[in-house]
Amino acid sequence: MTTSKEISKVRDPRYPFTAIVGSEDLKLALILNAVSPRVGGVLVRGEKGTAKSTIVRALAALLPAVEVVDGCRFSCDPAAPDPECPDGPHGVRTGAARPARLVELPVGASEDRLAGSLDIERALTEGVKAFEPGLLAAAHRGVLYVDEVNLLHDHLVDLLLDAAALGTCYVEREGVSVRHAARFLLVGTMNPEEGELRPQLLDRFGLTVEVRASREPSQRAEVVRRRLAFDAEPAGFATRWSERERALAARIAEARARVANVVLPDSALRQIATVCAAFEVDGLRADLVTANAAIAHAAWRGRTAVTADDVREAARLALPHRRRRDPFDAPGLDESKLEDLLSRVPDEPDDDPDPDAPDPGGPGGGGCAEDGSGGEAPGGDGAAEDGSGGEGTRPTPPGAADTGPAHAGPGSAGAPSPGAGPAADPAREAGATRRDQAFDADPARPARLFTVPGIGAGAPGRRSRARTPLGRTTGARTPEGRPASLHLKATVGAAAPYQLGRGRSGPGLLLRREDLREAVREGREGNLVLFVVDASGSMAARQRMRAVKAAVLGLLLDAYQRRDKVGLVTFRGTRADLVLPPTSSVEAGAARLRDLPTGGRTPLAAGLLRAAEVLRVERLRDPARRPLVVLVTDGRATSGTVEESHRAAGLLAGVTGVVVDCENGHVRLGLARSLAERMGAETVRLDDLADLAGMIRERRAAA
Repeated sequence: MTTSKEISKVRDPRYPFTAIVGSEDLKLALILNAVSPRVGGVLVRGEKGTAKSTIVRALAALLPAVEVVDGCRFSCDPAAPDPECPDGPHGVRTGAARPARLVELPVGASEDRLAGSLDIERALTEGVKAFEPGLLAAAHRGVLYVDEVNLLHDHLVDLLLDAAALGTCYVEREGVSVRHAARFLLVGTMNPEEGELRPQLLDRFGLTVEVRASREPSQRAEVVRRRLAFDAEPAGFATRWSERERALAARIAEARARVANVVLPDSALRQIATVCAAFEVDGLRADLVTANAAIAHAAWRGRTAVTADDVREAARLALPHRRRRDPFDAPGLDESKLEDLLSRVPDEPDDDPDPDAPDPGGPGGGGCAEDGSGGEAPGGDGAAEDGSGGEGTRPTPPGAADTGPAHAGPGSAGAPSPGAGPAADPAREAGATRRDQAFDADPARPARLFTVPGIGAGAPGRRSRARTPLGRTTGARTPEGRPASLHLKATVGAAAPYQLGRGRSGPGLLLRREDLREAVREGREGNLVLFVVDASGSMAARQRMRAVKAAVLGLLLDAYQRRDKVGLVTFRGTRADLVLPPTSSVEAGAARLRDLPTGGRTPLAAGLLRAAEVLRVERLRDPARRPLVVLVTDGRATSGTVEESHRAAGLLAGVTGVVVDCENGHVRLGLARSLAERMGAETVRLDDLADLAGMIRERRAAA
């Protein structure tokens, strides 16, 4: 019987992989993983509308079919079934071939949906392990795709890390344990403007690719032309590209069969070790990933031994995201340095050159020529969901080209996001004078942990106390629907008084649905941290802005580690600007702060009013996320009156706030402290902000 899902696939075929225009590095990275799953997956970073999702979903059609045991929900291989499979033991079972799966993990998925869940009611009443497999089981021996992976909740990230490291999914629920194999190709896409990944998860991706829309008009026109043709007649468009799809799939299958026989010479291994050591990557996973990617690249190119070209391509994809020393550092690789390092270790000649080996035609090798030889199709390859394609050339290494506003497209890393404040001349629009200065920041300092009091219910994070799906069990309650996490003791206690009346005569516990109790857990939530920074001349005159920027960078780093949303309001001249609308990208906040000019008068009241307005709007958008306001000022107000500033501060009363007092000198007026009292906020001196972190560490050590 044909399911509705299968019918929808027939009616709405996926966009062909070979029809994607540009994005050569992305296509190459995906193909290398298809050739050798040992490469370890792909992380795709790029601006919106660059066909990231389209090209990843198109990959599934090119993967070789998978042999699975008939009736096994966990995709066991008939040649080597898992001896501990929950559906086993399999014994002598027939196998059947099915297409490789592309399983998508939604950002808002629950832990049970990812790892699987147990039917607790049947486990208690019937004594059986009734297990419902999750997405990790469905992705076994296939592809697990996470769109917007940087927005994935921490508890799901932890599960992914465990499964990726062990190749096994463990499900523990109230003393009942199930395990099954979970080996998959992990592919994630993300927009860096929405925040970065945790370092542990970032390192689990074997390769990373930066995707940008092409700035070439002819290529952009080809993207639109193909996308319109696909939208008008999806089935016909797919049919026209079917021959190229079959040719590319066949070539991937040939390379996968060849990869086990590819030799990694000592010279190539020394090149890999030299490159990884020179770029100062952490650990040895980079060496292993680069080696596996180089082997896969050699197989893809039809070679029997790895050469310097294979090492070069593998290093370009495997190392950029492993070189970050600071969460605010953008990934990148100096290709001139890479060439210099490879030249230091001479490449041994290929013992078995194959002059007739197919050449994919270009650095990505993603397209197939019309004759099926693997060359690139005319016009390139790729289209985005919204009509924008990926860039046809390699990403420009940092510092290699002009990255000014003239070259930055909408949503690119070098351009301000919509609503992010003035872009053309913010100094002039803010009423700046010729004395305006842009001070560099001192190194970011470790910051004190500020929390919002009480218990919230916002998005999981690491700052304030909250009711969350994971954490310490603090009680039990009657569930409104299916219990998310059964509280066994409370459930048994609720059912015990009624056993005699229900006619219990044996050892089994007679349960009814109204007896079920779910656990109430307390964990941590992420907050909205709104920075309100005084950028007026009173801060710059004493050259305090370097220290101020360092302090705020430390607080931004703390917000990054605790999974907060951040916003940045600055005030100077005659106005206040929302320089960074609330976002999960603290990197964007750091970039805005580093380039922040100072000078002019001090419109303190305007800054506080703008902050109150931002909080009002965000309260409507995300009412569960509690705010924390960090006001950085010396308390002076040279534009407007003190009374106006105090009235504006009263609008923030009731919101958890911290006033960082930047006043210095022998004579202190206490203006910032007076302002904090009107806000009901805590006052912290700028010079003490970093020292408090050391005090906390000392107290923890003494406890």
